[in-house]
Amino acid sequence: MRIGAKDKKKLGLYLHIPFCRSKCAYCDFFSFVPSNEELIQRYVDVLVLHMESYRTGTYDYTVDTVFIGGGTPTLLSTEQLMQINRAIYKNFDVDNRVEYTIEANPATIDFESLKKLRRAGVNRLSIGLQSGDNRELLALSRLHNRAAFEQSFRDARRAGISNINVDIMFGIPFQTKDSFMKTLRYVTWLSPEHISVYGLKIEEGTPFAAKRDTLPLPDEDAEYDMYMTAGEFLASRGYEHYEISNFAKRGMRCRHNMKYWNCEEYLGLGASAHSYFNNSRFSFKRDIDAYMNGLEIKNSRIKLTDENVEISPHERVGEYVMLRMRLSDGVDCREFYRKFGLDFDRLYGSKLQQYINPGLVQYVNGVYSFTAKGMFVSNYILSEILDFSQGNTFMG
Repeated sequence: MRIGAKDKKKLGLYLHIPFCRSKCAYCDFFSFVPSNEELIQRYVDVLVLHMESYRTGTYDYTVDTVFIGGGTPTLLSTEQLMQINRAIYKNFDVDNRVEYTIEANPATIDFESLKKLRRAGVNRLSIGLQSGDNRELLALSRLHNRAAFEQSFRDARRAGISNINVDIMFGIPFQTKDSFMKTLRYVTWLSPEHISVYGLKIEEGTPFAAKRDTLPLPDEDAEYDMYMTAGEFLASRGYEHYEISNFAKRGMRCRHNMKYWNCEEYLGLGASAHSYFNNSRFSFKRDIDAYMNGLEIKNSRIKLTDENVEISPHERVGEYVMLRMRLSDGVDCREFYRKFGLDFDRLYGSKLQQYINPGLVQYVNGVYSFTAKGMFVSNYILSEILDFSQGNTFMG
């Protein structure tokens, strides 16, 4: 029996492009500078094969969000991006109201390419600014300057893209509260629909980690001040602080990322991509050769996945709490009971109570959620109530 569109489940689709023109000194994402153009084209061809392999398995789904991330997806030629776009629409049932995002570095986009992307269906652009201060951008080893970013932003508007996210960072070399505020004022002057504000984390294996003791970084108190001030300032400019690191104008939350935080299904394809699909969590290898060979070679015995586990009911509860608490919406005890048949107050309420008086957690009308102060130390609090291993104090 044919499944009607209204009966189909919703699915988010993520595609990973691991290539960059140069590697930023702070980045530990799976990305690298490609050795030649042939490697890029081969990867694109393999990514198309990967989409084809899921065509039957996603028959019961409608893709209502697409996110092409990286790396730098816009390092690809326009024709390569169109090849990927054609494969998306050929192999998946794409909702006609799809949120279709592509990440971009200002150094790799122009008006003509953006216009073609918009015509192909891309309706949301995520631009990595990071800072409005050229000295700070240089310290981050970014390829663009502020002028190049602004040109790319205006080109996107001219191309008809009416939903733009801008990424900015705090806690970066040479940054002060004053320079951070100048970046915030500059970005809100341009009035994007969405702003992501990430704290710099020094990751092992990066150039920043090798010289962490000599980096001119703001101290922890300054970082906290920047984070709190950002929330207050962006609220005054009409941006809702809806997730630890994300702010949006009314009705402009990132629908794709909301799938992650609501424990909804998403399929991630490409080297290193992660998925939560058919009650399993899995990720593909952070090894481009193994990834491509495994898909190209018929009956290959190469293992494509690094992780592939079925999520138990107990794990699903913990993941739901961890991810929902990232949101300003928090966890509604009544919805939690409807979803799992469990008493949230009995399981977690007593643990969260200790954080209410210090102003880190609030409890309003049956909903537990972090305050802005609590969001800054959310990783610590969640590790305490969920018995996860304690990580950094800021979840970016």
